[in-house]
Amino acid sequence: MSKNSRDAFVLGGHRIEAGQRQTVDLPLSLLSDHTPITLTCQIIHGRRPGPTLLINGAVHGDEVNGVEIIRRVLRHSLVPRLAGTLIAVPIVNVYGFLTNTRYLPDRRDLNRSFPGSPTGSLASRLAHLYMTEVVTKATHGIDLHTAAVHRSNFPQIRCDLSDKEARRMAMNFGAPVVLNAALRDGSLRRAAIEAGVPVIVYEAGEALRFDDVAIRAGVKGIIRVMSDLKMIPTRRRDEAPAAPTISRSSIWVRAPEGGIFRAQVKLGIRVSKGDLLGMIASPFGDSEFPIESPTDGIVIGRNNLPNVNQGDGIFNIARVDDPEAAADAIDIFKDEWEQN
Repeated sequence: MSKNSRDAFVLGGHRIEAGQRQTVDLPLSLLSDHTPITLTCQIIHGRRPGPTLLINGAVHGDEVNGVEIIRRVLRHSLVPRLAGTLIAVPIVNVYGFLTNTRYLPDRRDLNRSFPGSPTGSLASRLAHLYMTEVVTKATHGIDLHTAAVHRSNFPQIRCDLSDKEARRMAMNFGAPVVLNAALRDGSLRRAAIEAGVPVIVYEAGEALRFDDVAIRAGVKGIIRVMSDLKMIPTRRRDEAPAAPTISRSSIWVRAPEGGIFRAQVKLGIRVSKGDLLGMIASPFGDSEFPIESPTDGIVIGRNNLPNVNQGDGIFNIARVDDPEAAADAIDIFKDEWEQN
């Protein structure tokens, strides 16, 4: 036996030998018309030992950027030289993906249903299957998301910066903003961390829409993390990126009145307290309400709809300690991606 041989990787009762690449279907349930639904994973089990990285998309079924990011990662030229194991699950919420919706047929949010239960609701059963059969087999994880429908997110990483391995992945990913985000009950990130698997969340783009910058940056971010984990060779162009801006908190600016919304700032813009973000006007033109920034920070999310109701979130602003450094980090990111 070669000294470089490894034990097989087992997922869902399937054995993937060292050096093999295999697609595994995990049965979920039957639709009402008796159509079988499966959770499909692709495993690349390297010949040499190393970490086991899980990358997944479409936990919310309408967040499609992650599906394309994973497709491109799986076609990357360095992946055949993998050390360790890569578990790729492009579509976790199969039901939502098939119907272009965020939720499952039972109207539950999968990302509030973890770790799940084998005897619970449909969302709970899917969460349980995913945790027991997939997540707990990993040593590290990257969960790919976008903003909700009719909203856009500037590329950002959300993680628990007190977790050493999560921080390492976050800092090496290369997103311009890293948000130290609290763990939410029922989220995949929380359940994974409680199971001993550090997970970071990449947020970028809008639901149901491909965003080329967000996708290309996401692919390179995953490759950078894999390189830092010594899973693939490091190429000069994939070396560590410029230091991201760290934000300890963010705030949603909400509409003070209903009306027609006109944004004055774009995603990724540095703003100061009191800056004009946009206007909300009556459809008849007889009144206008200015929307001002309540804090210094970076615009990391925004509403894309022109019609808003009182209380709607219209801008998400990340608070930063050093706004000038934050602006520099974002300029570097834009120079790298938006000009290509």
